[in-house]
Amino acid sequence: MKTFHQLYLDILKQEAGKGRVLEEEYDPYHMDCLLHPEKHAPVIFAEECEQCAYEKACERSCIFDAFEQDENGKVHINREKCVGCGACVEACRLEKLAANKDVVPVLRAVRGKQQEVYALVAPAFLGQFGPAFLGQFGREVTTGKLRAAFKAMGFQGLIEVAVFADILTLKEALEFDANIREEQDFQLTSCCCPVWIAMLRQVYQELMPHVPGAVSPMIAAGRVVKKLHPDSVTVFIGPCMAKKKEAREEDIADAVDYVLTFQEVQDMFEAADIHPEQLGEDDKEHSSKAGRIYAMTGGVSEAVKLTVKQLRPERSIEVRAEQADGVPACREMIERLKKGETKANFFEGMGCRGGCVGGPKIIIDKEEGRKNVERYGEAAEYRTPLENPFVGELLERLGFHTVEEFLEKSDILVRKFS
Repeated sequence: MKTFHQLYLDILKQEAGKGRVLEEEYDPYHMDCLLHPEKHAPVIFAEECEQCAYEKACERSCIFDAFEQDENGKVHINREKCVGCGACVEACRLEKLAANKDVVPVLRAVRGKQQEVYALVAPAFLGQFGPAFLGQFGREVTTGKLRAAFKAMGFQGLIEVAVFADILTLKEALEFDANIREEQDFQLTSCCCPVWIAMLRQVYQELMPHVPGAVSPMIAAGRVVKKLHPDSVTVFIGPCMAKKKEAREEDIADAVDYVLTFQEVQDMFEAADIHPEQLGEDDKEHSSKAGRIYAMTGGVSEAVKLTVKQLRPERSIEVRAEQADGVPACREMIERLKKGETKANFFEGMGCRGGCVGGPKIIIDKEEGRKNVERYGEAAEYRTPLENPFVGELLERLGFHTVEEFLEKSDILVRKFS
């Protein structure tokens, strides 16, 4: 009997006779990236990269100094330093860099049936799966249809991460109310973007005392699901490669097991012949407008501003927000803050232009994505987490019965930045 390797060699000879040359050996590096993505950086080499005709644009684009050379001069990406911002992928005109993928271990978990697997879907999802699947049906892929699609694939269920953005909005609003007492005080939002947080921690460490120690909505969602379902597997789904790195950070690695991008999920739906637009509505939406608009630049600021105003309408010092998107713009905003050239007291940074709707692994144009998210926010029954009864109920179930307990004892929602 022939082995698979012998069969493969026969195919190579057959194709060579037709003038088509295939590689005789697979690259062990790529096989390891496929089977064990956790051992590699969020960005990997799609193919060997020895000489660069563009003066190492990838290295120059990386503000985190993640590109290194070994003793033989071969370039590799430092897994600890790479945050997955995607700047190098965009800068590489030779297209030799790609996102690391978690598809294989996720499919193994879903098909294994030993554990319940939950999809944690980012607010930027709306419209992302529509263009690829609408076809003759002309139906939009809603939250309910997406939930049905994940269940058809074998997931136990879908969790809206926007609900946990609601909870973090409430926390940031309470932090602002408690800490911003003077005109010169300011707060740097910490909820959303891992690239923004990595930049602050590595480049502007002196500003970290102004960053409340809140986890991101992704981590909050993962921790809560695991608290309520201790043996479950959690899979975050969004447009961001940086979330792959965030999920593996030592102090918060207890929350999310795998991270898939929208493009990875699209590939999985196509491979499984699942068409979300054709499915029924498994509809259980629980988020407010405040949580849903986290997906776009300015969304966090608007959410916190609305909540603070509703929480303390008589407050003399209101939220005066300034936002920036894209790493260069974020750095410019921080420099203005350090020089005293701004009167803002709440600063929101997003690593991608447009916010999460402009992430490196989106499927649709970022402007269309922004409009979809705005519409998704306006369609919410509740405007803020203070109006959302699911937020209060969830906090009660987590053991928080008062505002003081929520602020002082919310370990599940807090991280300590070193």
